Amino acid sequence: MLAYEGVSKRFGPLLALDGVSLNCTTGRTTALLGPSGCGKSTLLRMAVGLVMPDAGAVRFEHRVVTPDHLIEIRRRIGYVIQEGGLFPHLTVEDNVTLMARYLRWPAARVRDRYHELRELVKLPVSAGSRYPEELSGGQRQRVSLMRALMLDPQLLLLDEPLGSLDPMIRRDLQQDLAQLFGRLGRTVLLVTHDIAEAGLLADALVLLKAGRIVQQGSLADLLDRPATSFVSDFVASQRGARELLATRQRAGRRA
Repeated sequence: MLAYEGVSKRFGPLLALDGVSLNCTTGRTTALLGPSGCGKSTLLRMAVGLVMPDAGAVRFEHRVVTPDHLIEIRRRIGYVIQEGGLFPHLTVEDNVTLMARYLRWPAARVRDRYHELRELVKLPVSAGSRYPEELSGGQRQRVSLMRALMLDPQLLLLDEPLGSLDPMIRRDLQQDLAQLFGRLGRTVLLVTHDIAEAGLLADALVLLKAGRIVQQGSLADLLDRPATSFVSDFVASQRGARELLATRQRAGRRA
């Protein structure tokens, strides 16, 4: 679905990505992890052509992402940016349906799709006429996800979608997202700093440092088979990862 082939990117003196190669498997969720400035968000932006590599190539469904066909590609990708990026002057329903109306979908199709997504993300009916500032943080994130899913994209990009939420709301949304990804069956590329969150939501975890992939694999791989001391230190700095893995293992034995 999405492949990075030896991509490098420099912003002035900063080398943001240094020969990264990565395949995102169709129908699976991949999580990008690592400290700030390691290149996670740059990889997401490359997928939609907001950033072009200095070297290497990005392929979406085997087609190289270039400026010549960005509009076509972007309509097949849903993108939730940090903080959600909702338009403050539009209601919830208008935010979600903006692109569908721009593409002149029939009104009945727009309405049906909106209500389908509202039920999918568990958003109250009454929220449709509100403005973003009238919503809770968790509700705004649900609306941002609805907007990203409106055109039924093949690929979903999530850049720290839960990073600004308080712990209780974040925990609830993590569980909802995990169920949602399972139901959608879409390819997802997720950026997070939280290895427990990545382990809950993703099939594959990719840990980056200074623009390079240090290790990729399952949560168990990073916890029990760290490739470098950096991986060990990164895991040790995180809470909840081993508890999550133990819970999964207990559930597997019961099954």
